[in-house]
Parts: sequence; C-alpha cells; structure tokens
Amino acid sequence: MPRAVWRSASTVYGLAIVVGAIGGAGAVAFEYLAQLVSWAVMHQLVGYVPNGPRGEPALFPHRGHSIGWLPGLVIAPALGGLVSGWLCRKFAPEAAGHGTDAVIDAYHNRDGAVRARVPLVKALATALSLGTGGSGGREGPIAQIGAGFGSLLGGMLNLTPRQRRILLAVGMGAGVGAIFRAPLAGALFAAEILYREAEFEAEVLIPSVIASAIAYCVYCGWFDDFGNLFHSTEGFVFEDLRELVPYTALALLLTPAVFLYTEMFFRMEQLSKRVRLPRPIVAALGALLCGAVGVAACVWSGEERALSVLSYGYGVIQDALDQQITGWTGVRLLVLIAVLKMLTTSLTITSGGSGGVFGPSMVIGACLGGAVGVASQELGMTGINPGCFVIVGMAGFFSGAAHTPISTLIMVSEMTGSYELLLPSMWVCGITFLLCQRWTIYTKQVPNRAFSNAHRGEFLVPLLQKLSVADVFESGRSMTTVPSNAPLAEVVRLIARTHDDYFPVLDDDGRFVGIFSAHDVREFTFDDTVHHLAIAADLMTVDPIVLTMDMDLHAALAEFDRKNLDELPVVESADPRRLLGMLRRRAVLRAYNAELTKLKELQREH
Repeated sequence: MPRAVWRSASTVYGLAIVVGAIGGAGAVAFEYLAQLVSWAVMHQLVGYVPNGPRGEPALFPHRGHSIGWLPGLVIAPALGGLVSGWLCRKFAPEAAGHGTDAVIDAYHNRDGAVRARVPLVKALATALSLGTGGSGGREGPIAQIGAGFGSLLGGMLNLTPRQRRILLAVGMGAGVGAIFRAPLAGALFAAEILYREAEFEAEVLIPSVIASAIAYCVYCGWFDDFGNLFHSTEGFVFEDLRELVPYTALALLLTPAVFLYTEMFFRMEQLSKRVRLPRPIVAALGALLCGAVGVAACVWSGEERALSVLSYGYGVIQDALDQQITGWTGVRLLVLIAVLKMLTTSLTITSGGSGGVFGPSMVIGACLGGAVGVASQELGMTGINPGCFVIVGMAGFFSGAAHTPISTLIMVSEMTGSYELLLPSMWVCGITFLLCQRWTIYTKQVPNRAFSNAHRGEFLVPLLQKLSVADVFESGRSMTTVPSNAPLAEVVRLIARTHDDYFPVLDDDGRFVGIFSAHDVREFTFDDTVHHLAIAADLMTVDPIVLTMDMDLHAALAEFDRKNLDELPVVESADPRRLLGMLRRRAVLRAYNAELTKLKELQREH
C-alpha cells in the first residue's frame, strides 16, 4: 500500500475509534434524555406506562403498566410536537423529520458536512416528540446525532471531504449499532443505507465495524447489560420446509404494506407542506391527530395494546414474541396496529416532529408477521410458532421499505438473538427487496455509486469521454421551435400546448438565434408594461450554451452544469446557426449508466 494511502486509511481508522466512543456516549445520553421526558410527561403527568422490550434499561422508577388519563394522551403529544417543532424551526430545520435522509443527503451532496448544532437539537427535539407520545423511532435521531459528531470531528481536524464523509457514515453506524445493541448490523447499515440498489459503500465498511463495536461496548458497558433488546422464553427455530409457504404469504403481504406505508408517508408530507400555518403549529396538529388516533384505537378495540401506535410501540413486539396475542381477535388487533402505526408515524414525522422510521417499521412488520403466524396457527397448520413470524416480519418489512436486506436481517437477528431464523428471514427479505424496488422511505438514496456526487469523479470522466453527443442524440425526437417575431400571447398559447421546458428561437430564414425557458416567459407574463409588446426575441438568451455532435459527453455534462440546465440545443459544428435538435441531461446520464452496467458485466465475467 502506498505511504499516502496508508496514512489516509490509518487516519480514518484511528478516528473511527474516537467517533465510536463519542457515538456510544451520545446513545447513552439520548437514552437518558428520552426516558426522562417519557417518565416526566407520560408516566407522572398522564399516568400512561406502556410495556417495553425486556432488554431496554429502566432508568427511572415507575408503577405497573397502566393506560392513564386518555385525554392526556391527546394533549401531551400536541404539546411535545409544538415544542419540538419550535426547536427545529428556530435552531436547525434539518433536524425535523426522520433524520436518516438528512445524513444520506449530506453524504452524497454536502461533502459530509452537518452543522455542529444539529446533534443537540435533534436529541432534544426527538426526546420531546417521542417522549410525549408522538410516533417514531430512535434510529433516525441517533443516526443523525452520531453522524453529526463524526462530521464535526472531521471539520475540526480539517479533513478532506472524502474523510469527512466516511466519518459521517461511521458515526451513523456507531449510533445505530449501539442503541439497538446490534454492532455488526450498525456497521452494515451505514454502508448499505446510502444506496437504493443492492450496493455497499466499501470505504465506509471497515471503519464502521471499528466504530460500531466501540459504541456498542460503551453503551452496553454503561448499562452493564450486553443482552439482546428483545428476548423471549420461546424457542425460535426453523425445522420444516413447509413453513416456507406461510413465509412466502407473509412476503406477499408485506409488499403492498410497504407501498401503503410509503404512499401514506409522502402524501401526508405533501399535505403538510400545503398547510399555511407556522411549522410548530403544524407539528402540534400532526401530533394531536396522532394522539387522537391512538386513543380512538384503544377505545374502539377495548385493548390497551392498541396504544402501541403511539411513541415507540415496542411493547407490542415483545408481547407478540411471547405469544400473548392469540386467536382471530389477536389477528385483527395486530393488523389494526400495523395500519394505524403507519398513519400515526406519518402524522408525527411529516408534520415537523422528530423521530425515526426504523422503529415504526419494526412494529409494523412485527404486527403483520405476527398476524400471519397466528392466522396460520388458527387455520390448523401444525408446528407454527407465531413469534418466528414476528421476527421475520420485522426483517422483511424494513428490507422492502429501506432497500437494506443484508443489514436488516442481521439487525433483527442481533436485536432478538434469533440466528436460527436466518434462512426464512433471507427468503422473505429477498422477496420484499425485489418486489419493492419502486418504493423507498428514504428519498435521498441514490441508485448506486455512479449516481452519487461523492463518487462522480471516479466513474464519470473515463466512461463519458468514450462517448460523444452523436452517440446519444435522438434525431427523431420532436422539439418546439418559436419564430423570433412571435408575440408573447402566442408564445404563452404554444407553451400551454406542449410539455417542453425549453424553446429554441428561429429567425425568418429558419436559423437558430437563441433560446428561452418557460420560466423566462413567466417573468414577462406578470409585467403589465411589456405584456402586449414583448415578442419571442425579447425573451430569449442571445448567446446560449450549445452542444455539437463531436463533443464528448464529459464536456457536454460540464456544459449542463454551468448553469444547472436540464436541456441544451445541439448545433452543427461548422455552422452554429443550424439547429439539429435538443439534448436532455437525462440522456447523457442514461448513456453513462448503460456504459457502467456493461463495465460491471465485464467485471463479473472475469
């Protein structure tokens, strides 16, 4: 290994130890903060003491499980959402939401930079949002907190953008591995969550393994408990191949559930953006509705467990693992909780509250898995253990929703200690991953390394220089040209009839003289002084950026990037006034991706 490369690697590996220690300490601090808010508000004021996973440390004394004052379960989330929303709006807007997307975006597009205040604001906002009853999980917040520490350390030491990106991802994996007691899965999660396709970030993996192990030791050592987060007296084994039939049915059930979850989440997000109210008020309203849904579910079903649609909701997972939910009544309850958990999580997070989506996904998957397991048992299938389906359901659902099959099945195994179920988990995770390619809960994921700005220089230049504009130009593709003397009113009518965004302008001889966009027309439309006088020549850019047929695609992409344009005119090399057509940026990227696919196939053949 060259000396410069060795120094770079040793720097990252050494700092991974520091990031792991800080991430573990951050997870400990967040655990205290989250439980403190929950104890003070939900336990002491409202009187609601939910069940939880057996492996979770009880840091504050509380009486036995009780429902408490039901109206308080509506008021408390609203107040928590209000304060949480105000904190994010005032100090760090990027701390709102589920957090992991912000980390993914920082990795791909911001050189791993996260503002120093984000970890603290995220911790406070999440503790207030979830500790008062808002629905969400700890993965997003602790990922953003750990990533923020890693990014802050990289900035303080003036590291390169590449090194800072690595520490960002390392911090995310360390936090997740610690708080879920899944060190290997945390490391894999940091490398896998960045991409939508089945791809790992190789340069992140080894530093994440180091950091996640350190963080896990710090977190579990502090609480003096290295056990699993969930554990049960039931034995979870896979001994009969016939059980793959109901497991396949589970995978086919989880697929539309992933679609419903992602659609509900993003439709709710769009709706909240249209609400013309201050963001803290919107967050309070979302949390208020979340609390109302939880109380309504509890009253309608007559089951305290229905309140698992609030806050973390991990108690229902533990009950399902212990087979305390049985019969067709139990099946209906589990399906009800799964669907309403999608709704309450969407209401809390998309309105501006702070919380992760991994935890709710575990609850949703566990409930749907438990429902299939109990239903199979009720239908007379022998040897069925519903707890096994709970575990496999958790893994399968998040694999489809997040496109992280490997890290998820390892994480669920580490969280529950159920390594005997790896085979059915692999089967279900593989099916849901393949069937859910069109949907993801993490919108900032990119398809693969080729689409990441973090790796653009590694792939882009050699592949794109091999191709020219002529290789990707579609000569038969129609374009909308405009005469230079066309009145503005005629231009507006023309735009209304097309789906184009850019319009080349031709003179009386059919020669290319300029170009304008639909946005340029909008600016003139609202100017009453020139509305009736302007013609197409007044709208156009006279000396536009152009491409030629012999230009290589690397140079062409640089022209697109000069002004962040999506489409450029293509002209004759010898006669720049002769317009040949228009070329879209996506055509260049499509050609690049095709070349990359060919390269990967060649590599596999050898």
